[in-house]
Amino acid sequence: MNRIANMISAEDFVPVTLQDKAFFSKHYAVYPQVHSDNTFTNMVCWNHYAHYRYAVINGSVILSSTIDGKTRFRLPIGPEDPDLTKALIRFALNEGDEEPVVLIDLESAVRLRSLCPELEIAPDRNHFEYVYRAQDLAMLPGGRYLTLRRQLNKFRKNCAYAVEMLTEENRNEVKKFLIKWCEWKECEGDPVLAHEKEAVFFAIDNIHELDLSGLIIRVDKTIAALSLYEPLNTDTALVHFEKGLPDCEGIYKAINAETAAVLSRDFPFINRESDLGVSGLREAKLRYHPHHMIEVYSLLKNK
Repeated sequence: MNRIANMISAEDFVPVTLQDKAFFSKHYAVYPQVHSDNTFTNMVCWNHYAHYRYAVINGSVILSSTIDGKTRFRLPIGPEDPDLTKALIRFALNEGDEEPVVLIDLESAVRLRSLCPELEIAPDRNHFEYVYRAQDLAMLPGGRYLTLRRQLNKFRKNCAYAVEMLTEENRNEVKKFLIKWCEWKECEGDPVLAHEKEAVFFAIDNIHELDLSGLIIRVDKTIAALSLYEPLNTDTALVHFEKGLPDCEGIYKAINAETAAVLSRDFPFINRESDLGVSGLREAKLRYHPHHMIEVYSLLKNK
């Protein structure tokens, strides 16, 4: 029997934990995701920072995150239910911050504007995600990739490197690499990098439970780069983490290309997440010529 849709309450929400993996896998098999933020891996890895919670109402999952005391919600993930959507909007406007509902995909934004034309919904460019053709990232074909291809070829010429999968045998060595990477990046002095360090270590420690895969590049037999990834949906893989040390120029070009070469065997597309509004990161992602962007929108609370 369906809940009365206008009776969403804070008590409906419980923390996302690693034990919820099977539930989310089953739900997302029916309602595939296109944005990385909603993925189970993202939520549990960043839980120490974003404090993800979820509610299950009328067959839909409603997600929330709380960062620095600001709570934001996602639209219901499940069967189309206008009454539940309206109830969530009312609840979020009362409970959330100045952007009470975030990461609304384009199709849902169109429906929401039709359902509630009085709402102010704005694009959130900083969280648009970049989706590339896997073969493009693997091969860097044609003139538009010429500079990147030259940089990659320089790495391949000058660096004695080897590529291997992340395994139980090299997992502790990967952790040592990540510690070294954090020392180079001075993670402890940067709150964002400190949170990312915790997230990637959680992913490594729970790689089997999360069904993640990893690729490493060794330079002179020492791990110099790492990527962690998983299927996002039937045609797109998602790269969650990518790290490299500066010892050999072009290492990031190499881990990008080698990861894409592996993923292109099974997926036509690769999602490499958003740029978070960081100008240098945006330029780097655009330089790889995305096939398309995953647009997302936010509900704005009227001042």
